[in-house]
Order: sequence, then C-alpha cells, then structure tokens
Amino acid sequence: MTVHQPPAGARDLLPLDVTQKQWIERRLQDAFRRWGYHRIITSTLERLDTLMAGGAIDRRTVVQFQNNDDELLGLRPELTASIARAAVSRLSDSSFPQRLYYNANVFRRSGSSAYGRQQEFYQAGVELLGASGPVADAEVLLLLADSLNRLGVDDVQVVLGEAQLTRSLLEPFPEPSRTAIRAAIADLDYVAIETLELSPQLRDRALNLFNLRGTPDQVLERLQGVQLPESATAALDNLTALLKILKTTQPGFYEQIVLDLSLIETFNYYTGIVFEVVGHSHSDRQLLGKGGRYDQLLELYHPQRQACSGIGFSLNLEDLHHLLLSGDQLPESTPSSDWLVVSRSPEAQAAAFAFAAQLRQKEALIRVELCLDYSQEAQAVRESARRRRIPQIAWVAADGTQETELVHSSAEG
Repeated sequence: MTVHQPPAGARDLLPLDVTQKQWIERRLQDAFRRWGYHRIITSTLERLDTLMAGGAIDRRTVVQFQNNDDELLGLRPELTASIARAAVSRLSDSSFPQRLYYNANVFRRSGSSAYGRQQEFYQAGVELLGASGPVADAEVLLLLADSLNRLGVDDVQVVLGEAQLTRSLLEPFPEPSRTAIRAAIADLDYVAIETLELSPQLRDRALNLFNLRGTPDQVLERLQGVQLPESATAALDNLTALLKILKTTQPGFYEQIVLDLSLIETFNYYTGIVFEVVGHSHSDRQLLGKGGRYDQLLELYHPQRQACSGIGFSLNLEDLHHLLLSGDQLPESTPSSDWLVVSRSPEAQAAAFAFAAQLRQKEALIRVELCLDYSQEAQAVRESARRRRIPQIAWVAADGTQETELVHSSAEG
C-alpha cells in the first residue's frame, strides 16, 4: 500500500516550507507591484494546441489529458503561452502596453527513465506586452535586478544573449551544419567544430564564435571584427543601446552581466534578447530563472493575427528557496499566535469564542487560538503557550470578563 505517499513526481509543502515560500513570494510581488505590474491568473489546464502554438514546448514533457469531447488538454508547463492567449483574447488593443505578473504552479513530465522526479514546480514572473525597443528591454532587466535585490540574492550572473543576432551570425553556414555548430558552441566543444565538413573560411568563422562570450564591453569590441549580415544590424544596435542604459542606470547590475551570443534558448518563440539568471551557492551553479523577448508569439493567438510584442522572465521559486537556505534571510520558524484564549469553565466557552472574535476584528493581523481543553491546569496552559511562543493569554469567565497575562520566555525565567 502506498496511500501514505504522494504521487510520483509530487511533493507536499509543510508549514515552515510554506512560510519560507511565502516570504519569497511577498518580496517578489512587492517588486512587481512597485513597477506597476498587475497580477494575472490563468487556467492551469490548457488546450494542447494552445501550449504547442509557439513551438516552444516539447510535447513529451506535457502532462496530458483527454476530455469527454476527445479534445487533448495539458497542464501548463510554463505561463507565457497562457498569458499570451488570455491577453489577446480578453484585453482590448487600446489597453496595451500591459504589465502583468504571475505566481503559479507549472507541471513538466520527465522522461520515462526518471520515475519519481519532481513534476510540479512554482514560478513567479512578469510579462510586458505591447512594448518593444531597448527601453522596454531595460525595464524588464532592471525589474529582475530589483527583484533579486529584495530577496538579498547578490551572487548571480545574468547570461545575456540576442537570439536574432545569433541567428544572423549562423546564416553563412549551410543549413545541415547550423544545429551542430550551435550545440558545439553551447558545449564549448572545439573538437566538434574541427570535425565538421566546412570550408577553412567557415571553420575559422565558427571557431571565432567561441570568443563571443565575456563582459559586454569585450564582446561588443570583438564583434567589430566580425563581418555581420545586414539582418544583424538592427539587433546589434538594439543590444548596444540596451547595454548603455543598464551601464548608466545600474552599474552594479551591469557588472553581473555575461554577454554570450552562443545563448539560444530551446524556446523557438524568442526573437530578441534572451537571458538566464545563474546563482552560486557553495560552488554549485543553479539556474534561478530565464526570460527573453518574443515579438511573434501573441499574434498566433489573435483572431486577426495582429502582431504584438512581448518580453518577460520567470523565476524558479524552488531554486531560489534552495539558494536562500544557505543564508540567514529566510524565516526559521512559522509565525506564532499572538493570543491564547482560555475559558475558565464549560459555561465560559461562548464568551471565550466571542472575545477571540473581538480580537480578530482588529485591522492589523492578530493570530488568536482557543484552548480547547478548559480542564487543563493553569501552569500546563502557560507551559504550552511558552513552548509555542504565544506571548499573551486571556482567561475568560462565563460573564465575559477577562483576565490577561504576559507569558515570559524560558530565558526570562
């Protein structure tokens, strides 16, 4: 019997886990709201066609269902497609740009060889819809920096690429070789490039692409020596303008950026900048989040195929939680109650409930517990309150009168 275990790939969050998760969520939400973003909640279940429309999702990773009409459905593996569908179908054209944020669970199925691997994840992120150009790109990246700063996460790298620019750099290569070159560059595999059937000129060009990774200033300087296709000019101008804004506005964040023009996400809908947030903890590298620009995705969901630009990012809450556990920012215990209300007799129970309700009516959050066993000795009640860090006890009589006392901690004797 396995009824005492959650399903394979699922897990439970106990109160302390939830307290720490909410601590992270509140700080992210605070950053998002201060930048003018509003929360959106989309359906957990989507039509499979909706999820696959952007060409971003590997169908094998989607947890799938079939409804009574034989329609294929899937649990969302990410939020961008769902938000794109909701935005173009429910928001009017005049309401753009839209600043939206989310805090939700997503589901991804692992391969058959990874039985029991986690399949439910929690993400928080933003989408800026209907805005393009370096200023919009800068807003999203600076919001990312503000979000990480509010969590106290500072030892991070932001690996920044430009999907259109990288595609342009690969244009001179014959189609069969492009995928192999992309994979070799991503894996820093010089040998793979050497073994490809390329002309000496193209092989040198491919090897030079390995050098397009480093500080923004270094990479932009190296690009001056690379013959770029005409299609890359606008992308390079946009990237240069973006980096100038970041360097001027947030020089500390700018120093955390690694410009990597070999970075191409597997999500095919990215059309401009792409980025990954990498954290460091005890020499481990963790992918904390990712994002990018997708200026051709929303039109796939628009009834008239109307174009609309978009850019956003998502942060992985489990990975942020794991990283923060090594520091001292997260709460180490669940919140304690503020009051313990005790009825002095069976006849006083109604009065105890009434007094507890009165306390809960205050504008500020006050946590109030009732002692469910009126027959306990007073000293046992005090010990219980002390053990659970409850600072105040109210003893309530049948006539509604109360006697209150402060509970001293063990350290106070």
